[in-house]
Amino acid sequence: MPIPDFQTLMRPLLAKIQDGKEYPIKALVDALADDFKLTVEERQQLLPSGRQGVLTNRIAWAKTHLRMAGLVELTARGVFCITDRGKSILRDHKERVDLRVLRAQPGYEAARTKKREQTGPVAETSNNESQTPEERIEESYQAIREGLGAEILQKLKAGSPSFFERLVVELLVKMGYGGTRKDAGQAIGRSGDEGIDGTIKEDRLGLDTIYIQAKRWEGSVSRPEIQKFAGALQGFRAKKGIFITTSSFTKEAEDYAAKIDSKIVLIDGEQLWNLMLDYGIGVATVATYAIQKVDSDYFSEEN
Repeated sequence: MPIPDFQTLMRPLLAKIQDGKEYPIKALVDALADDFKLTVEERQQLLPSGRQGVLTNRIAWAKTHLRMAGLVELTARGVFCITDRGKSILRDHKERVDLRVLRAQPGYEAARTKKREQTGPVAETSNNESQTPEERIEESYQAIREGLGAEILQKLKAGSPSFFERLVVELLVKMGYGGTRKDAGQAIGRSGDEGIDGTIKEDRLGLDTIYIQAKRWEGSVSRPEIQKFAGALQGFRAKKGIFITTSSFTKEAEDYAAKIDSKIVLIDGEQLWNLMLDYGIGVATVATYAIQKVDSDYFSEEN
């Protein structure tokens, strides 16, 4: 089943700690994953940033709201237990505990307002009320990123072949290939040489050479095109190649590239613009937002 949202997790979280013992949040992640029969892939699913698990993030926000409502209390760093009010809520609400239930608890709205003033959004109730603040931020970030990607591909397809080749050079150098941009620029860009658009050093020492095919296509790149490239590699006794396109590859092309002896990496349009954004090629930063959290060690008086 899908990973439950943070509100759906509230009552199961309370139920797990109803014995009154102290629990670190990490100990509850696997237990709740078992209760909801999550798959291995679902348990390992990360937020788009890759810095935290989706389930862990949602459990943490469920705990935050339960704490603001006085249903749980912290007993140590990262450790909490249920309160008498929490036990009462469990008895009175057999089916579900969510934001509607918490709003009826004395002090909840005041605590929520205070936290919002201190740290920003606190999983507001809206059209996307099932999302945590981090999920909403990252969803918006991904939407902006995808919009940029579409615009980048449009400009690449409208540009000249020589511009595309120069872009490929700059990207590969930024990724650590080819030594200097000058060296790489001399090696690539000689189009039409028996199916090879250019070569680039695998590392700064030039221990191996990678052959490149760069195509600005509208339709999908099919298997025959990959076969031609593979044949060209054999003609040069080469074992490594990169095929970059502004479009996509058919499944047959991908399967063929995966089976042959030569190592051919296929980079489609989506992968290309993602790499360009990751390495800052063709884009400029207009704003930076720092997502912070409280440093518990700083406020510890035991230091």
